[in-house]
Amino acid sequence: MPRIGVIGISDGWSSQSLAQAASQATGHPPLLIEMNRVRLDLPSGRVLFGDLNLADLDALIVKKIGAQYSPDLLDRLEILRLLSARGLPVFSEPSRIMGMLDRLACTVTLQLAGIPMPKTTLTEDPDQAAAALAEYGRAVFKPLYSTKARGMILLEHGPDSRERIAAYAREFPMMYIQKAVTIENDRDLGLVFLGGEYLTTYARCKTNDSWNTTTASGGRYAPFDPPREIIDLADKAQAAFGLDFTCVDVALTSEGPLVFEVSAFGGFRGVEKARGFDPAPLLVEHVLNRIGGRP
Repeated sequence: MPRIGVIGISDGWSSQSLAQAASQATGHPPLLIEMNRVRLDLPSGRVLFGDLNLADLDALIVKKIGAQYSPDLLDRLEILRLLSARGLPVFSEPSRIMGMLDRLACTVTLQLAGIPMPKTTLTEDPDQAAAALAEYGRAVFKPLYSTKARGMILLEHGPDSRERIAAYAREFPMMYIQKAVTIENDRDLGLVFLGGEYLTTYARCKTNDSWNTTTASGGRYAPFDPPREIIDLADKAQAAFGLDFTCVDVALTSEGPLVFEVSAFGGFRGVEKARGFDPAPLLVEHVLNRIGGRP
């Protein structure tokens, strides 16, 4: 049977789950590879994890490229891109993931695909940011690299908003400013796709007075079965990226359904908690089918 490595983090539940699923499907010991322990030797073309040359594997599955989103992850993906370009099957394709780590790049792709999103402004100018906030009334300021609402703040137009914008700009010079929208029933949705096909949906529900629904802010997962038009919208959004496993964040609002983002790595925990099954074996089966590794 093929030997499959999982790119992940050692203390990540989803990374461990995927490594175990690959092991059970192939009979090989679990192989969890942390990119901060990898060496790319350009003269020889070897990509070493300990004594193992990753090029000798039959496939890699990327679950987590690092614990936190940052531009550094792009450098790690370049190493995987080299392996992919030299023939190693990597799921999802590293060059496709690169266009999703930066919130702005992801948003531009969604906009070019005609996907409805909350009104959004990008600027490095605090005066322009203040003008956008005045227009929107309330807005969420988001770092270009973050997940689970880390580094995000909700601002309301008012006497002190210009000062708070200036303080935010000192930490995040390129400001991503998105109009705050009211979501129905205090929940947003994660629609999960495997191999480009719809798999399932879960909801993230607020349980407190937080402005967002993330589990890091106290939100909880719940099952949800969306109507066909929501699935079709999410399908169109994920198709713009062509990932092997992805989750599309959708909010149901008075303005209609709006897409927040498409995730390169999310979805495992929501599926497990809300829908009662682990998607890891399904992803491994997809990879084995793609590389012709099924007996």
